[in-house]
Amino acid sequence: MADSAAGYPANAQIPVDLFVSKKHPGLTRGDLGFADASGNIVFKVDRKSSKSSADKRVLLLDSEGNPLISMHRHHDGSWEGFKGDKDEKDLIFRVRRKGKTEFEVFLDDSASELKLKGSAFQKSCTIYKGNAIIAQTSLMYKLRQLFVRRDKFRLTIFPGFVDHALVAALIVIFHGG
Repeated sequence: MADSAAGYPANAQIPVDLFVSKKHPGLTRGDLGFADASGNIVFKVDRKSSKSSADKRVLLLDSEGNPLISMHRHHDGSWEGFKGDKDEKDLIFRVRRKGKTEFEVFLDDSASELKLKGSAFQKSCTIYKGNAIIAQTSLMYKLRQLFVRRDKFRLTIFPGFVDHALVAALIVIFHGG
């Protein structure tokens, strides 16, 4: 999954910023997008497919619309992520809520490897692997701005963790699926 988006620098030695919003050009209404600094869509989120099943289903797509990760929310609030669109044999991760502002992520049926902590209302989330910070989200501030808009926020992925699609999927889950 490290090279999930064609031409995307998965092994960057500097932090990578993606800008998350529903108002990117080229997105259908209501879909969430992850854009690079040039405004090019890197990942899209498709929620339309979730309306037909009892469990919530969300797709993370690359810039061309190819499915990367299919995320399924279960009635108990846990999530599972699978590679691709329909095949539920290739489990990538399981996410379990561990309180109001914390999630545990289990990769490949192993012990908890990642933790998500933050505030969905403030659009702040930090992903940890042990004590190391993998990625972080924050609101977009402007000078002389009285009210901070919550419809667009920044995702910073730090060097060393190469699966940007996995990070994007976890951010979608943390901020409400």
